[in-house]
Amino acid sequence: MPTSSPITLLVVEDHAVVRQGLASVFKDSGVRIVGETPDADEAVKLARKLQPDVVLLDVRLDSGDGIDAIRKIREAAPTSHTVMFSAFDSSTYIARAISAGAHDYILKTVSRQELIDSVTNAAQGTPPSRSGEFRRMATSMANKTVPDDIEVPLTPRETQVLRLVALGLSNQEIADPLEISIETVKEHMQNLLRKLSVGDRTQAAVWAIRHGLG
Repeated sequence: MPTSSPITLLVVEDHAVVRQGLASVFKDSGVRIVGETPDADEAVKLARKLQPDVVLLDVRLDSGDGIDAIRKIREAAPTSHTVMFSAFDSSTYIARAISAGAHDYILKTVSRQELIDSVTNAAQGTPPSRSGEFRRMATSMANKTVPDDIEVPLTPRETQVLRLVALGLSNQEIADPLEISIETVKEHMQNLLRKLSVGDRTQAAVWAIRHGLG
């Protein structure tokens, strides 16, 4: 629904036909596209110049990884919120986006209204949309418990770290959402390797997946 003060949106998408489609999607929606670019580096420059309410950012760009650009965009435009717009329903991408500070992760298969709702929620700083993958992942992770047949005595924090390791996240990407230091993550990893009797984080990830924690 249109408002007296439209939400300003920067679109970062490397397919021209998708950018054109988004212009149609947001027409008369209360969201005004103030800039668009197919390039991650240019997105940072435009974010700094335009200070948009929301940046709609594709996960994969010809110029690089869209998720890697999130932190740079946040530094350039601290009040802007980022919504990832992706064709990939990937737990690793979603977890990385959460870690980097994105507000939501929306698949390109969502409806027009769902996309508008996600951008609107981001602009208002309200929780991610129900159709967003952040909500789905959060629900999934919250419902996962350590199976009764696992005899390894993992602490709640070790279990959190192990789940994120199973998603392929780096130490930094694990530390950020848990609000702990990299050194603390390393300590948890050492404890996990010892408790699981495995030699490295890849083996730990395999262990987690086999035991229903991935």
